Amino acid sequence: MAAKKKKKAAKKVPSKKAKKAKKAKKATRKAAKAKKPAKKSKKTVKAARKAAPQKAAKKVAKKPAKKAKKKQIVGEGDYQASRTFLKDQSGFVKKNKDRIPTLGKEAEAALEGPQGDMLREAEASAAGRSRDTF
Repeated sequence: MAAKKKKKAAKKVPSKKAKKAKKAKKATRKAAKAKKPAKKSKKTVKAARKAAPQKAAKKVAKKPAKKAKKKQIVGEGDYQASRTFLKDQSGFVKKNKDRIPTLGKEAEAALEGPQGDMLREAEASAAGRSRDTF
């Protein structure tokens, strides 16, 4: 056992030739890096293209790309209708913030007054056409 541990513990010492070869590889890598041109950023490439004179080459007429029509989602997921509704509601509240209590009292008085029956019938007919059940 002790003999095996000694063999593992002993490090290999590189020879002089191996050291020279390693230094030579490093030197060639440094020289190769120095010869490569620096990468240009996208902005400098675009600027260079704009500044360069345009060649009188025939350009192939490109067909206009078809715009993908957004599919309107209808039903419970109708996002546009939801946004419009919320915008209208918040706009109404902002405009009539002070009048809302009086509007409620006026509506209550109308339901209890002579127009009450007509208003309830209109509500019932509208609810009948609705998908929602109240």
